[in-house]
Order: sequence, then structure tokens, then C-alpha cells
Amino acid sequence: GRALHRKQITAAKGSLKILDSLPPFARNGLFAKPGRYDVWVRLSNGGMDKASDKAPDVRGSALRVWGVEGDSALGNGPASSQDFALINHEQFAFPRSDEFVEFVMAAATGPAAMVKHMARRYGALGALGRLVQTVRTFGRPFGGFATNPMYSAAPIACGAYAVRVRLLPAPANGAAVQGGSSDWGTEFAARLQKGDLVWELQLQPYVDEKTTPIEDASVNWPTPYTTVAQLTVPMQALDADGEWAQQVEAAVFDPWQALAAHRPLGDVMRARKVVYFESQKGRGAA
Repeated sequence: GRALHRKQITAAKGSLKILDSLPPFARNGLFAKPGRYDVWVRLSNGGMDKASDKAPDVRGSALRVWGVEGDSALGNGPASSQDFALINHEQFAFPRSDEFVEFVMAAATGPAAMVKHMARRYGALGALGRLVQTVRTFGRPFGGFATNPMYSAAPIACGAYAVRVRLLPAPANGAAVQGGSSDWGTEFAARLQKGDLVWELQLQPYVDEKTTPIEDASVNWPTPYTTVAQLTVPMQALDADGEWAQQVEAAVFDPWQALAAHRPLGDVMRARKVVYFESQKGRGAA
């Protein structure tokens, strides 16, 4: 299985409509001209195991946009897709990838090892602050995949510019679930039985290294978002255990599976390039 985001909640088919008359910073790569693309959507929990949906966790929404044209960010020929890996947190929990990797490795062996690691790395007071932050991060209320905004958290290129990405649900998707759910897949499928679900795909531009740093993914950028596309997941019957859902589960969703115009940027994204590939090889997807 995947190193993280192992539990696939469900998978759905959608389409992405690129809008016209975008500002210059956005009018690059996938967003260079109006068009419509088929999309695969994979919804997941962020953990290393397949825990109950009731358990506190980071939630993920991965998009694979098909039919793109242009060189690959990996430099291995034409891009086969433009992938977006999004989570329900606007910024990354750690400023650098090495801190995150060390945290994950310690947490994988149990809560006691995680606490010892934090005390060793940050000192007693620093560890307490980190533990509080971790509880807040994983315990943040989540109202459902149709109603919660999703974020790239780390930046990508947009031609000569740098941006972060947000997926903003339309109000018509309905109200957020209060108190969580024990089955987010069923909750999402029930909404799709009633009608289409829609999101705005938005870009947030880089300004300068102090305000919108590239290398420190824990800093939340204050710049405004601009809507560049509309994602629609049409009314459909979902089968979380069906053949197509299993095809999605076996597929690669990787921010480096992208157009060169949208190459990932910064320390966290460079680490992802290595870790995602090792994970893909480990499960036979590479």
C-alpha cells in the first residue's frame, strides 16, 4: 500500500473546465487556454493504516487530470497527466521535510516513541508545543469531502510564477457534517445520488520570499486566491469496492506526475519526489 493516504475512501469521475480571461500569473500550463478535461478523483484518509473514519486524521483529495499536452515535470518525455495532491490543511505542519519524515518514522512505532522523539528534537517545552500542535492538526473538525476546502499546502510552478492550489466547494454541495462520520465514502456517495457536486479550483500567487516563502511550507500565504477552473463531479453511483475503484487505488497520484509548467517547488515537494517514487515501487505501481 501507499506510505501515506493508504485508505482510499472512494473514487469518482469528473471534469475540469478551464476558464477564460485569467490573469497573467495563472495563464500557463494547464490553464493557458479554456478547455475541458476528464478527471479522476481519489478521496483518502492520510494515515499509514486503514483506521476508522471516526479517527482523527488528515484528509486527502487527489486529482488526476487527463489529456494534458506538454513536457513532463520529471523530464521523461510528454506528461501523461496533471496531478494535484490536496489535503484539508492550508499549510504544512512542519517547515522542512526532514522534520516531517522523522515524526512519521517515530509515530509509526507508537505514541511513546513519538513523544520521546519530540522531546529529543525540540526539548521538553518545545515537545509540549509540538504535541499540542499535532493534536490540533489531526483533530481539526472535518465536515466532509464535498464541503471542506482542500489545499496543496506546498507550492508548484505556474509557468514563470509560483502558486499554491485550493479546491473550494460550491455552497450548493450542501452543509458540512457536524460531529464527523464513521463512513465518509457513504456520506459522499449519498450526496452524489442527489445531484452534481462542484468546486472552484483556485490559484494563490507568490509575492516574495518573506511573505510567501517557497522553502518553508509551514508558513501560510496571505495572498488572495483566484478561480481558474471549475471541477464538476456529476451525479453517479459509486462502488468503493468495484473494479474501477480498484483501478484508481492501483494508480499513481503524484504532484511530480505533472506538466513541466507546474513542476513542484520547495523542500517538501523535492522530498515527495523521492518518497512517492519509493512508495510506488514498493506497491508495484512504478
